[in-house]
Amino acid sequence: MTDAVTVKGSGAFLVNGTEWASEAGVSKEEAKKGTIAYGILSSHNTSGNMDKLKVKFDCITSHDITYVGIIQTARASGLKKFPIPYVLTNCHNSLCAVGGTINEDDHVFGLTAARKYGGTYVPPHQAVIHQYAREMLAGCGKMILGSDSHTRYGALGTMAMGEGGPELVKQLLSQTYDIDYPGVVAIYLTGEPQFGVGPQDVALALIGNLFKDGIVKNRVMEFVGPGVSKLSMDFRIGVDVMTTETTCLSSIWRTDAETEEFLALHGRAGDYKELNPGSVAYYDEVVTVDLSAIKPMIAMPFHPSNTYTIEEVNANLSDILADVEKRAQVSFGDKVKFDLHSKIRDGKLLVEQGIIAGCAGGGFENLCAAADILNGADIGNNEFTMSVYPASTPIYAELVKNGAMMKFLDAGVVVKTCFCGPCFGAGDTPANNAFSIRHSTRNFPNREGSKVQNGQISSVALMDARSIAATAANKGILTPATEMDVQIGKYKYFFDSAIYEKRVFDSKGEADETQELVLGPNIKDWPEMSALTENLLLKCVSEIHDPVTTTDELIPSGETSSYRSNPLGLAEFTLSRKDPEYVGRAKEVQAFEKAREDGVNAMQKVVEASVEMQSTLNAIKKQFPDMNWENTGVGSTIYAVKPGDGSAREQAASCQKVLGGWANIATEYATKRYRSNLINWGMLPFIIEKGELPFKNLDYIFVPGIRKAVEERQDDITAYAVKGGELKEFHLSLGGLTDNERQIILDGCLINFNRVD
Repeated sequence: MTDAVTVKGSGAFLVNGTEWASEAGVSKEEAKKGTIAYGILSSHNTSGNMDKLKVKFDCITSHDITYVGIIQTARASGLKKFPIPYVLTNCHNSLCAVGGTINEDDHVFGLTAARKYGGTYVPPHQAVIHQYAREMLAGCGKMILGSDSHTRYGALGTMAMGEGGPELVKQLLSQTYDIDYPGVVAIYLTGEPQFGVGPQDVALALIGNLFKDGIVKNRVMEFVGPGVSKLSMDFRIGVDVMTTETTCLSSIWRTDAETEEFLALHGRAGDYKELNPGSVAYYDEVVTVDLSAIKPMIAMPFHPSNTYTIEEVNANLSDILADVEKRAQVSFGDKVKFDLHSKIRDGKLLVEQGIIAGCAGGGFENLCAAADILNGADIGNNEFTMSVYPASTPIYAELVKNGAMMKFLDAGVVVKTCFCGPCFGAGDTPANNAFSIRHSTRNFPNREGSKVQNGQISSVALMDARSIAATAANKGILTPATEMDVQIGKYKYFFDSAIYEKRVFDSKGEADETQELVLGPNIKDWPEMSALTENLLLKCVSEIHDPVTTTDELIPSGETSSYRSNPLGLAEFTLSRKDPEYVGRAKEVQAFEKAREDGVNAMQKVVEASVEMQSTLNAIKKQFPDMNWENTGVGSTIYAVKPGDGSAREQAASCQKVLGGWANIATEYATKRYRSNLINWGMLPFIIEKGELPFKNLDYIFVPGIRKAVEERQDDITAYAVKGGELKEFHLSLGGLTDNERQIILDGCLINFNRVD
């Protein structure tokens, strides 16, 4: 936490962009129309009702972990042509030696899909997805939907959202993104950052203050105030991309001459327009940020909200490391030895690795500043290593031209190509029990290559590029950039569009029906999925009581990414780093459902072979004699306190579905995108009140009349835990569902909802 960030605790009127008032002579409802967010949402809403939005986006984007599944889903629903611009980038599965030919096969699929359906294909190592979108797609007043959670271009006046693949499928099928009108939170910036403070420092200060209490959850963060104009575009972009870690829905910034210059520099001057709040604008919450009071920050393992100033860590090192070790114990138990105190050298923290990479850290200004701090330094030849990854090839080229690259190389830093690997565990994975500091987006457990079940653990802390460089200059001793006596220059950036023109395939929206898709042997179609039955018999096969469960824990990143194009192959990794017994248990339950689908006789045989199922069936039939295998489906479920923080990856839900999952039960869902993924894969997003659970892991749960409950929009759903031959009643709810979402669940998944036979 930091005193530089203040949460008002209530809504307020912003008058003339600079004054806050509790009243302003107009109603809140009218003044809400004065926000920048309202103007953009209203121009993209097709419902005619601003309370119930049906949004159509200007453009969609995906990378090579997600686009194969999206296009395969859309193909199953009759896709003939991309109806809006669709950009396929290749910045995640870029290491083509991993998994044999799998990754490169996906790239070939992407290129042939761009040709066939009329899209744009960005080859590997050219640009990370979000930097390409900033350079080539974003514009003031636009909306972009991406299948990556860090789809954030608000600093360029674009309201962008990261969602699971099925939401992009809807756009490809000319359907809409349906949400209730979101709350809008003002992020009011004042002051100016001090020397050595960078965008990651501001971002971490915000995340540390906003995440825990859900202040901006599923809302739009609107950056306003005089401090905006004190920030360069690269600085704004660096803050903006991290807004995802607050769990907000989207972000938007007021625009000015800096925005105009950025767009003109990238050949898109026509995409600029001034965006400011109206003379009176009402915000549902107000967060004030004094930029001048922010100090270099660090997010300790294992979450971006676990924030301190670097100064605090150095002053209270043993206590803070003990707290991190205690948090790790909650997640890992005794499965792995995790020791940070061994990093203390003469009272200071020695880290083993520094990384500046991707959509958050790999910007031109960040890397120039880091190079200046390292100019003439030597990172040494001991444990500490450092790598930098420019976010795009045009940025890489400018770093060569202006000399920054040689400053890195002379200091012993390794410079690599545009790649998102360090952010999701597929590049520069730390050694066992190593501590890495990174200007990237996340530091979740089980994300950076750790395999706790194998006794392997590493940890990542998030920092700004400037303080990472300062630490590197001190050979791995944790150091804030504010303590460095160096000059950080201001460098002019020149964008060379010819780099993309030579390599990027752009169909200009023209589809080629004669182009055949090239499908490698790992690219598989989605398996058939059943419609929701009248009743459900669920078995809880994993019970997770961590305060938050990330999508990385539901389906690991890293080496599993190569199997994202193979639903059955990927499903084998589900919960593998959190609950290794999940897959086997889910398959045991799925065997009953497969037998049921083969007919009553087949089902009867597997039931007769299972004493547990016979006992469960007998208990249910005492109270529900009409229950039978024609009207009752069998599936698995998991319980987690708050699942779905982090990535937008649809596979966190689809892998459960592929293994026979039919529901999740949670006290709340960490993000809208994870809940949407469940719905789009035909899974019931059950909510249960906090308190002692009426069931435990491996218990069966009978939900009678669930199909009717969904059809009739019932919210209070009666369920029964099967215990000791008896039924124990409890209650679940589904939360708000649109009519289409209800039908998707009834049909069994989005593919069935849209299927064209």
